[in-house]
Order: sequence, then structure tokens, then C-alpha cells
Amino acid sequence: MGQYVAPIRDMQFVLHEFLNVTEEFKNLPAYQEIDADIINQVLEEGAKFTQEVLFPLNHSGDREGCHYDAATKTVTTPKGFKEAYKQYVEGGWAALACDPEYGGQGLPVSLNNSFYEMLNSANQAWTMYPGLSHGAYECLKEHGTEEQKKFYLPKLVSGEWTGTMCLTEAHCGTDLGLLRSKAEPQADGTYKITGSKIFISAGEHDVSENIVHLVLARLPDAPEGSKGISLFLVPKFLPNPDGSIGERNPIFCGAIEEKMGIHGNATCQMNLDGAVGTLIGQPHKGLNAMFVFMNAARLGVGMQSLGLTEVAYQNALVYAKDRIQMRSLSGPKAPDKPADPIIVHPDVRRMLLTAKAYAEGARALTSYVALQIDRELNHPDEEVRKEAAGEVALLTPVVKAFITDNGWIATSEAMQVYGGHGYISEWGMEQYVRDARINMIYEGTNTIQSLDLLGRKILMDNGAKLRAFGEKIKAFVEDNGLDEQLSEFVSPLGELGEKVGKLTMEIGMKAFQNQDEVGAAAVPYLRVVGHLVFSYFFAQMAKIALAKQDSGDKFYEAKLATARFYFARLYPETAMLIRQARSGASNLTALDADLF
Repeated sequence: MGQYVAPIRDMQFVLHEFLNVTEEFKNLPAYQEIDADIINQVLEEGAKFTQEVLFPLNHSGDREGCHYDAATKTVTTPKGFKEAYKQYVEGGWAALACDPEYGGQGLPVSLNNSFYEMLNSANQAWTMYPGLSHGAYECLKEHGTEEQKKFYLPKLVSGEWTGTMCLTEAHCGTDLGLLRSKAEPQADGTYKITGSKIFISAGEHDVSENIVHLVLARLPDAPEGSKGISLFLVPKFLPNPDGSIGERNPIFCGAIEEKMGIHGNATCQMNLDGAVGTLIGQPHKGLNAMFVFMNAARLGVGMQSLGLTEVAYQNALVYAKDRIQMRSLSGPKAPDKPADPIIVHPDVRRMLLTAKAYAEGARALTSYVALQIDRELNHPDEEVRKEAAGEVALLTPVVKAFITDNGWIATSEAMQVYGGHGYISEWGMEQYVRDARINMIYEGTNTIQSLDLLGRKILMDNGAKLRAFGEKIKAFVEDNGLDEQLSEFVSPLGELGEKVGKLTMEIGMKAFQNQDEVGAAAVPYLRVVGHLVFSYFFAQMAKIALAKQDSGDKFYEAKLATARFYFARLYPETAMLIRQARSGASNLTALDADLF
């Protein structure tokens, strides 16, 4: 069903030429032995697994979906999913970027990130089973007790067990301060947890022998609101002292959701009836611990939409080169055929280039953020770690929201290339559109990400993180402003940097008078910042391509053309977005709710 070829050449360009990761790794003691050959070998082997094992299960998994047995409260995944997961574990893929102390391979996050792009392109629904385990691993590694780490981390690292995050309840989504699940302390130091959770991705399945649920609940003495939430580790099966599987814990799947997309992943309603759990971190500080998981998940969701953007683009491109329809307005381009391939038509090219540009921009952004995570976790200089952490915090909501917004646009454009065939399921394109839509919703809706960016990450620290990133942009503009070849990229970048600074100050001043001004401006503001980041990265990539355009490698010619398209056709959206953000809250709040 369609095709997928991992974009290794562009991944190598981003890692080796744009980010120069091997030089960066020399400053990170844990990764000093990682060279280009190791990186390329992992990418090539990852491509084989995703292309040959996972991609063939994507369409069939979507058509079949998951099966729920009400009698046993168990879920069976689509045909082939369990066997593919076994190959994934045996190949050591689950352990790629995990700590060797717990059985991991200790490779960089930035390399694991590229592999996860491949996984998501090949099969997003399948990838959600192991994908959530990384967040559970990071959360336990940072906040777990020594006993929890001993029992659970090696199993999560190996992939023998998987993890989930159990946050949402039927009456509360983003507002977790309203959750009602209760945790009763027991004499042995454990807790019995009772409550119901909904929308739990991979909450029940058959691909691993145990599932480690991270559950938010309230202790009996908990204060109201988000300051009264604690985090608990609740396994599907309680482990025996030797680490083997023990008795069944009463946390069961009550149903799986019938939903728009990601049919191959079980989105579960989970019921806890006195399930045994152990406290993670401090009482009433559960959200602080869970944010480690949530931030990992938000970056992961950005990777999901990057993966879908890439695979949708690839298939639309193949179709556009093969499908013949009408003649080019400037004269026949395939005179030996009854009509021209539709790729000759300007608007078909616009749709393809939109997807291509959004994929390449997202690949640069996510790889950059992953490298900053490597620096944050491993650099010996505390100031460098602090700087990297600030950039990760600033850019995480951009990765989640901007890339998933663009993924929705790109998959829709790719489907449009197919015309009526795109709407028919046998071609596979409509699945990418359906799968992409959830990415804008879960792990914090894109509006929540926008509020996080503007309200918390920027205004709350008086714009310090944004200014620090802006200084890098300013330095690049000053260093390259006199280069005539680069002016078509550098000039608009410099202009947008100044506009973002002024816009931020204006919104901040308005917010002193009315906090609704932040809510009214946040969504267009995030997209403006997203374009600022993309502009910065495309300008840098264009500089590299210009220097190598005479090398004979057509890759650089294509990279340069994509950068030019981005600045000519996608960047101009910023003018509209800035006007929207500046328009204020009154046009949204003036109308009485009864008059809608």
C-alpha cells in the first residue's frame, strides 16, 4: 500500500552538515566515541526495519484495528503488530538512547530522534506502543525510588515491558486539577488506587508481557486543585521479588474508543479498583514529576506529524509523476503521451513543495532540539546545560504545535494531489490525514501549547529565553547580511526577528491590563515564532546549499529550491498572523455567549 523510503540523505545533511553533531559530541563525554559512521549505520539499519517490517503493517493495521474482549478485558492488536514488536525488541531498538546502567546502548537522543521519525512515517499507530515507554523511562529515571528503578527501568529499556501515562478523566481533560482518582495509603507503604481514566493510548495490548502505568491520583489529605496531585506507578502485573511477572493488578481496560484515526493503537478507558501502586516522587508533587513524561510526549507528538508529513509527501510525489491529466498551460511536456503528468501543473507543485518544506523544516527543528537535549543532559559545563535547557523549554511547544499544525496542512495537501483517489481508502492517503488530526489535540491541545509558549515560556520570564534565541538569529543576520547571495533569506529573517520582538512587547503590555489578551493572541503568536525558527534554519541550510551547489550533487539544488519556496510561499503567512495577534481580545470577547 503505497511506499516509504527513509529520507536518509536529508537526515545526514541535517545531522552532519547543518548541526555538525560529531563535533558537538566531542564536547559531551558520553558521546565522544560516536562518529559519522556509527550514525549512518544506525540510520541505514533503522531504515530497513521501518521500511520492511513496519510500513507493510500500516494500512492493514488501520483497516483491521484493535480487538477488545469484554469478557477478559483484554486487547488484541492488529495482525503482525506483536511479531513486529518482537523484532523491535530483539533488534535492540528500544534501548537505543537509554542509559547503559539499565541495559541501554547509550546513544544520543539526536540519533534516536531520527529513528523515531522513520518509525512514525512507517506506522504511527504501532509506534505509539513503544513510544510512550520512553516517557515512562525518563520520568522514573529522574523521580523514581531506587527500588522502582531496579525493578522497572531494565524492563522498560529492553522493551520487555511498555509504559503509559494515565492522566485524563471523563470530566477533566487539560484541567488536571479537577481529577478525582483516589490513592489510599496501605500499611506496607503501597497505595490502593481507585478511579477511571480515559483516552489512554496503548493502555492495554498484547505486544509486551507487562504494562507500567504512571497514574495521577489524590491522597486523602490532598489539597484541592493541581497542587494536590500525586503520581503513582501501577503495573498491570505486580512483579515478583526476582523481577518476574506476578499476580494481576486490578487495573483493567473497560473499553477501547472508536475513533477517527490511529486505529491500530488501542485508546483505552482504564478502570482502577483498588489497584496497587507505589508513589513516584513527593506527595502532592505528581505534576512536577509527570511533566518529564509530558514534555517527552510533546516532542514525540511533533515527531509523529513530521513522520506523516514525510510519508504523505513521498507518496503524493510518486503519484504526481505517474498520473497524467490535461496539458501544461505552457505547452505539452510529455508529447508522447495523451496528457502530461500532473507534476507539471504549478498548483500541484505548490502542494508538493508545501509538504516538502514543512517536512525539511521540521526535521531541522526536531533534530536541533534533540541535540540541545543531548547538551542539556551531558555537557560538563553547567552554563551550557542551562542554556540548552532554556532552548528546549522554549521550543518544545513550537515542536508540538507548529509541526502538528503543519502536518495537518501537509497531509491534506498531499491527499489533494490525488484528487478523488486521495479520498478512497485503498490508496492510503486519507489515513495519513485522519492519523495527523489527533496530533493537534493530545498531549495538550495546540492552544494549550500556544498559551504555554507565550504565557509561561516568554512573558513569565520577561522574554529572556526568546531573547537568548533571538541573539543567535541576530548574530547570523549580522554575519551574513552583506552576502548578496544570501540576502533573499537573511533579509526576511532579520525583519521577522524584529517584528517578533515588537509583537511580544506589545502583547505583554496589553496583558498587564487584561490577561485575555494573551489567550487571544497565543495561537497566531506561536505560528509566528514557528516561522521565525523555520526561517532561521532554512537560511542556514540555504547557506550550506549555496556553498555546495556546484558540487554536482543535485541534493543541494533541491535544498536551495525548497528554501526559496518556503520564503516565497509559506513565510508570508506571518504578515497575516501578526495582524491577527495584534487585533486584541475584544473581537473575540465582545459578543455575549447567548448571541452565538
